[in-house]
Amino acid sequence: MDSLIFVIPVLGLTALLYSYTKNVWINKQPAGTDKMIEIAGHIKEGAIAFLKTEYRVLAVFVVSVAILLGIANSGREDSSWIIAISFIVGALCSGLAGYLGMIAATKANVRTTNAARTGLGPALNIAFSGGAIMGMNVVGLGILGLSVLFIVYSNLDWDLGKVINVLSGFSLGASSIALFARVGGGIYTKAADVGADLAGKVYEGIPEDDPRNPATIADNVGDNVGDVAGMGADLFESYVGAIIGTMVLGALFASPEVPELGLEAVLLPLFIAGAGIILSIVGSFFVKVKEGGNPQKALNIGEFGASGLMVIASYFIIHNVLPSSWEFGGFQYTSNGIFFATLIGLFAGTSIGLITEYYTGTDKKPVKGIANQSITGAATNIISGLGVGMMSTAFPIII
Repeated sequence: MDSLIFVIPVLGLTALLYSYTKNVWINKQPAGTDKMIEIAGHIKEGAIAFLKTEYRVLAVFVVSVAILLGIANSGREDSSWIIAISFIVGALCSGLAGYLGMIAATKANVRTTNAARTGLGPALNIAFSGGAIMGMNVVGLGILGLSVLFIVYSNLDWDLGKVINVLSGFSLGASSIALFARVGGGIYTKAADVGADLAGKVYEGIPEDDPRNPATIADNVGDNVGDVAGMGADLFESYVGAIIGTMVLGALFASPEVPELGLEAVLLPLFIAGAGIILSIVGSFFVKVKEGGNPQKALNIGEFGASGLMVIASYFIIHNVLPSSWEFGGFQYTSNGIFFATLIGLFAGTSIGLITEYYTGTDKKPVKGIANQSITGAATNIISGLGVGMMSTAFPIII
């Protein structure tokens, strides 16, 4: 069973390879008119300039924290100074995921605009491919980094607890980048957005996102650095943190009290995440929309298709990796129980997505109700929006 860990880095590389092929395909699509290419070039140039400045500052922070981590953990029996390496690798992978996703987005946006001149289907295909690049970079770098570090640390003369402790530095590094990228990029995004609206619509009386307004370029740069690079780093941190957290729980069972379990419970999260990569790639082929069709329905088909396949895959993975039942700490655990916990998690994630879609969809009752309140003025519109926003949190909290 332990030898199967070497399959996980291959699955991570598969995600990165799929991302690369999508990137190559997007580059081959026509970028449109000279004016479109010029505007897209300004946006890309500004986004790269922002990230370079941000990452330059973050590099100093990451190195400083890594040194402190190394000193604090040096000589400890349950940890090691090598946690600093985990921290740096996690930060690098998180930053790289955001950077690669943002570069792909700056290429895909102008090509999506150009494709929209011919039809909805081609535009959705390019836009979805641009998003898939970000998603696959996040999961690919996450799985690859975690599995390679786990393999390296497992070959050292350490017990499992020490391996997991040192590996947790990877998640800490990812969290550090996510904090700065998400918050820093978000502040820039909103400042540019409000500034562009004030300068354009209020003072000069020109439409929103008009290229004649220089602040519009800054607004679009902010969308890329905050909503793409920042979001990518944020998702990377959540993804890695969830996997490491589950590995920590699995490490509790790797004790003499449970002789039938070795590293199986620790490796299970990596196996499930690796299967999720393959099934997400399969699900991406389900996303197709005809002219005049509903893009959201096309995206839902891909999501539900991948989720359904994941239920089947999880069942077989869990029942083949774990024993049918075992005892620990006076409690009885079963592979069926682990599977149903996974199933509930899949259901919860999908349900929250559907609830969000209902409360934010332009063709749904809540948004239409908010729009109707605008008839009587801004005050009723704001009150209605706040009310719907508060109600929208109820079901996700319960779930």
